[in-house]
Amino acid sequence: MNWAAPFESNLAALADAGSLRRLSPRRGVDFSSNDYLGLADAPLLREAAGEALARGVPIGSCGSRLLRGNDPEIEALEAEAAAFFGDEATLFFSSGFAANTAFFATVPQRGDLVVHDALIHASVHDGMRLGRAETRAAAHQDVAAFDAVIADWRGQGGTGRVWIAVESLYSMDGDKTPLANFAALADRHEAMLVVDEAHATGVWGPLGRGLSAELPRADNRVILRTLGKALGCEGALLGMPRLLADFMVNRARPFIFSTAPSPLMAAIARAAIRSLEASERREQLHALVDHAAAKLAPIGVPATGSQILLRHVGGNARAVAMAEALQAQGFDVRAIRPPTVPQGTARLRISLTLNATPDDVDALAQGLGDLA
Repeated sequence: MNWAAPFESNLAALADAGSLRRLSPRRGVDFSSNDYLGLADAPLLREAAGEALARGVPIGSCGSRLLRGNDPEIEALEAEAAAFFGDEATLFFSSGFAANTAFFATVPQRGDLVVHDALIHASVHDGMRLGRAETRAAAHQDVAAFDAVIADWRGQGGTGRVWIAVESLYSMDGDKTPLANFAALADRHEAMLVVDEAHATGVWGPLGRGLSAELPRADNRVILRTLGKALGCEGALLGMPRLLADFMVNRARPFIFSTAPSPLMAAIARAAIRSLEASERREQLHALVDHAAAKLAPIGVPATGSQILLRHVGGNARAVAMAEALQAQGFDVRAIRPPTVPQGTARLRISLTLNATPDDVDALAQGLGDLA
């Protein structure tokens, strides 16, 4: 039997559907990254890395957190993050994907229900597949649909805890979630609200604390905040009640059996979080968002109210061709295709970062207009 045949067949099917992916280098002006505040290559973080190395912070942790990997720098990051974001406890993970997968695989228990937005991130799906709780999807951003799912589950005899899983800002649609309505829903059902703030952290909310920071504090929330997007470094912070943090330390296999994140990255992340006390970068980005909305809306890129804009195309091949044409003009815009988005909804994702200027946005608008 030809061991390669099923893999070749699978890749050929992706190619036929216009969904075959290949790694490609960065090219042109950044309209595709999640480096929203332009911190990834900023002197601020370079200096933080140099200062940490100079005082002896190690690069690698060389062990799990429960062995020798529990570096003081990681503990300092968790303590400072909990204080800044207003959480009872925080755990540091190597990525948002790892944090989401660990949480949903571990915390919701057998007999519980996880009701999640239909467009929730792949990491949540992977965690739910590993977990014990029942899972059901609800229509995107539809609070009434979530309510109906919970009522139906209760009506069928469900007696456990309900976990409501949403993102505060959806990365492939750019839309913000009505978190106040979901928080009220969670209170009404004595449920836990789990919010992925990956694309809002650093950009939205008071001092860039995220959209969930606009809600009154409560003990029935779990908040994921990534460090590898607006904060310009790597990793993720999972904020939650202390009881759940202790439970994860003892039961979350991705936490227990994984080498701890880099202490050096923890030191850099501390500097990135401290930088949020200043508002200049956020204000500059918000101004760029407003400028782009005015320039791009007339050519089929409607405003979303966030730094993520979409030009819906539909067909995979056309989306790829348009992205390649823009890249040839010096704009790093990428095509987003299924399975990342639903079939028939391929799109160009335009990510606004401080790596681009208003003049760059104007030039992109010209380029997109010429492709219309």
